[in-house]
Amino acid sequence: MFMYLLIGIAVGILLTIPMIYYTAKRTAMRVRQLENRAQSAERLAELGTMTGGLAHEIKNPLSTVGLNLQLLQEDVDELSKHIQADDTEAAEQVSRLKRRLTSLAHETQRLKDILEDFLRFAGRMKLDLNPEDINELIAELAEFFQPQASMEHVHLRTQLDASPSVVPLDQGLFKQALLNLLINANAAMSQARTKNKPHGGANELLLRTKNDGQQLIVTVTDTGPGIEPDTLKEIFMPYFSTTRGGTGLGLPTTRRIIEEHGGSITCHSDVGRGTSFVLRMPTQTL
Repeated sequence: MFMYLLIGIAVGILLTIPMIYYTAKRTAMRVRQLENRAQSAERLAELGTMTGGLAHEIKNPLSTVGLNLQLLQEDVDELSKHIQADDTEAAEQVSRLKRRLTSLAHETQRLKDILEDFLRFAGRMKLDLNPEDINELIAELAEFFQPQASMEHVHLRTQLDASPSVVPLDQGLFKQALLNLLINANAAMSQARTKNKPHGGANELLLRTKNDGQQLIVTVTDTGPGIEPDTLKEIFMPYFSTTRGGTGLGLPTTRRIIEEHGGSITCHSDVGRGTSFVLRMPTQTL
């Protein structure tokens, strides 16, 4: 009987050893994965710091270049006043120089804008959270954006929930996130109209809020040309842009701002009819 007991124990140990080995191996693999992730996160943090510093180093001399270009343009304008009326060759040379300086000034400003967008996207966001009434905030933003919408013959309107809409927000950052969406929608409808693309037809931009008791939902809807399904998958990727001259950081920055608030953003689009961006914001303090 004792012998059978020993044999049973031995068999149990033999059966347990592979399980222990497998568990230990899986645990070790998991530990290595976590270590690799930690090292990767540390490298990404270092890379973010380096690229942010590099952007600042580029931005400073770029501002100096822009200032000197402005001074050169003023000097050339002054010089053109002293050219004789019959000296067509000198007038043409000055005109050519003006065009080149203007082109350089535009490119310099474009580079400054790219750097500004990059620094906003890559920089560390420190939220200054305060109880804010989203309905009031959106009403103010709509009033601010109304002239720009009117210039493009876009009808901007709001549909705000009657229930309380106070949530913890960084007012400046949240307005920036919404403004990015309004600018994109305005541009999309304008381009659809001027290029005769299929679109929703109403040329309407709607800002709507809804409080479902657990979260506050903000919807930005346009009647533009919509977004193709393949493009829709990429719109929140950094540097992806379908607009000529765009930096491709507007929507990624908007998503980051919303997610830093503990919220989420999704996009629904119907090609030829329009697009809706849906922001879901928590009503509780982070």
